[in-house]
Amino acid sequence: MTNDAENPLAAVRRDLLVAHAHAAIRRGSKSFAAASRLFDKTTRERVWLLYAWCRACDDLADAQDMGGALGDQSGAEERLATIRRRTAQAFAGEPSGDPAFDALGLVARETGLTPAMADDVIAGFALDAADWRPDTEADLLRYCYHVAGAVGVMMAVVMGITPDDEDTLDRACDLGLAFQLANITRDLAEDHAAGRCYLPARWLAEGGIAPASLLAPEHRPAVAALVARLGAAEAAYEASARVGAARLAFRQRWAVLCAAGIYGAIAREAERRGAGTLDARITTTRGAKLGFVARGLWRALTPPPSAPRPALSRRELAALARADSHVRSAEPPACSGA
Repeated sequence: MTNDAENPLAAVRRDLLVAHAHAAIRRGSKSFAAASRLFDKTTRERVWLLYAWCRACDDLADAQDMGGALGDQSGAEERLATIRRRTAQAFAGEPSGDPAFDALGLVARETGLTPAMADDVIAGFALDAADWRPDTEADLLRYCYHVAGAVGVMMAVVMGITPDDEDTLDRACDLGLAFQLANITRDLAEDHAAGRCYLPARWLAEGGIAPASLLAPEHRPAVAALVARLGAAEAAYEASARVGAARLAFRQRWAVLCAAGIYGAIAREAERRGAGTLDARITTTRGAKLGFVARGLWRALTPPPSAPRPALSRRELAALARADSHVRSAEPPACSGA
């Protein structure tokens, strides 16, 4: 690992990349930006740098701006290729032409992030590019692993967790899984409007719901049950993550627990609303965020309740992803004619 700040010219460039990353997190995630203020300066800047890459990848993949409305989804494979190319340039130390990807290269040099870690995240964008939909709960959790759990692993490395600390990396991944489950619960109506559905097909079938009719009034009781099911999964992963957070330095622990409280509250509010979560987006007020900062401090100062790792966590989900990849690569090409 190297520190570019040792070179005066590199230090100037680093300051510019950090400023760009800070602007990105302030626009892209007010909740995460608020929690990031609790980190020490070095960790805070590195978290911003990693976030900038994640935000840029997400926006490129979905043809959107700072997580706004989805754009034209044609050309998804070309956008995915751009993400892969710029990410490879970042790890090679080559200018990518995009400060968000250059930010990844910088934080990777400073912390030891690897291309394999980034590839796990990019695999989630590849699933969306292929118009993939989950069939089972395991499929849903594998998607969450790629788009958020793998980010949790990268964030843990940024905070100083070593690659051989498998259990703590598992717990960090669990926090990402919890965040994504909360996001999916909150965004059911928005995803439906964009033609996407991350609820497992088998869950929908059990509730007698066709994906196209998710918002139909007659399905509201069944949707409420699915929201509760997502909430229960989120709570299990969040509880597991709190165990891992206890192993972080104090300010890191405080920031992580603050963020966990914000996203956990989103999931709890969705459960309270039931099918009503389809009617209006769940938001968090500035006052509520301050409350989560205070509660995060209390939780950072007290031992977490014991919690087992969920049955499907980082290593299990990674194994499922590898197995699925091997199966798909072994499938014969589809015939185009009779």
